[in-house]
Formats: sequence, C-alpha cells, structure tokens
Amino acid sequence: MIQIYHNPRCGKSRNCLAFIEQTNQPYEIIPYLIENPSFEDLKIILEKLNIKPIQLIRIKEKIWIENYKSKNLQDNEIIQAMVDHPILIERPIVVKDKKAIIGRDLDEVASFLE
Repeated sequence: MIQIYHNPRCGKSRNCLAFIEQTNQPYEIIPYLIENPSFEDLKIILEKLNIKPIQLIRIKEKIWIENYKSKNLQDNEIIQAMVDHPILIERPIVVKDKKAIIGRDLDEVASFLE
C-alpha cells in the first residue's frame, strides 16, 4: 500500500495526493503534522528515501532558521528537530514497500509508482 505523508495546506502535497488518487492504487494518508512521526519512524523513512536527515529538512522554515541553522548538528539531532517540529519535514513523502520519494515532482512520482 502507498503511504503519503501529507500536509493539506501545501499545494505540492495536495497535487501529489490528487495524482495518487488517480492511480486507483490503495493508499493511506498520514497527516504528519497531526500524527507526528516518531524518531524511529523518521529513521525508517530516511532509510527508504536513502538520504541524509538534512536533506529532509525545509531549511527556509522560520523554526529552522531561528533555532538550528547556525548549529553544527549531528544526524540524530536533525532527526530530533523534525520530531519536535514536524513542520520542518519536507513534503509530501510517498512510501511504497521498501522505498520512498519526496513527491514534489509528479513525473518522478509517476515513475516511482509504476
């Protein structure tokens, strides 16, 4: 089953969800701002994305700029920042089986879901 970590206030996330709905594949919406992912959840997502934690951070978010940008953080500290402030998590994240993608480009999402 496809999972989408979704923020309904984000246009890219809404577009990705609409695309997934059109595929007629079963999916689950995870409203990550309401149901905050745990530290372990984020580690698993990062493994499936095959990226470093900093690559999942929305570095232009005010919380990041004011609290974290100037610090030299270890990976676990960056993950903890996302646990503490899920708005920092890049979106949408689409998970299928053992892989994941940041679903900002619908062409990439289409290839990923094939």
